[in-house]
Amino acid sequence: MRKALTVILLVALFVGGSVGFRWHSYVTNSDSPYDEVGIALNTKMPTPLRKWGCDKLQARFAGALPPLGCKAAGGSGRDWM
Repeated sequence: MRKALTVILLVALFVGGSVGFRWHSYVTNSDSPYDEVGIALNTKMPTPLRKWGCDKLQARFAGALPPLGCKAAGGSGRDWM
């Protein structure tokens, strides 16, 4: 039983680390703010992390329209969150 829990914990840590790395890579190193996988991951992040990610994307792509998940609520679709 203990070995099974250890394996499950290690798999969960690996998956969480992989997802976190991919999201961080999208926010800090992507060539475009419109990467589909990055947008999907960013929309699933908790609000404080999503806000931080959107702020990073806005700083890197200042002239671009915000991707899904970074649009201001109730805005015209051109405003960053």
